[in-house]
Amino acid sequence: IRENARRKNIFIDTLNCVQDHIHLLISLGREQTISKVVMLIKGESSNWINKNKLVSGRFEWQDEYIAISVSESTVDKVREYIKYQEEHHKSKSFEEEYHLFLKKYNFG
Repeated sequence: IRENARRKNIFIDTLNCVQDHIHLLISLGREQTISKVVMLIKGESSNWINKNKLVSGRFEWQDEYIAISVSESTVDKVREYIKYQEEHHKSKSFEEEYHLFLKKYNFG
């Protein structure tokens, strides 16, 4: 993912994948949009996964994603969260965390 992103001039600050999702901290360039960057990352990575037959059957990302902007003062906290997300999800599943997040920030 990092290598493909680099080729597309996408700067990934922090990345961590767990079994069923991925968290990324990305710094967008002036001409980049969130939707375009997500589309490129999802497209390139699913193509690579399928080409290298890393999963049985065809790999596809879900259509949905969440993108949140963070202030410079919280970047280190976000990096730490991403770095230790596997540990974090031992106490709270991604699905539980996702629904709490949606409720906390009034999404949907």
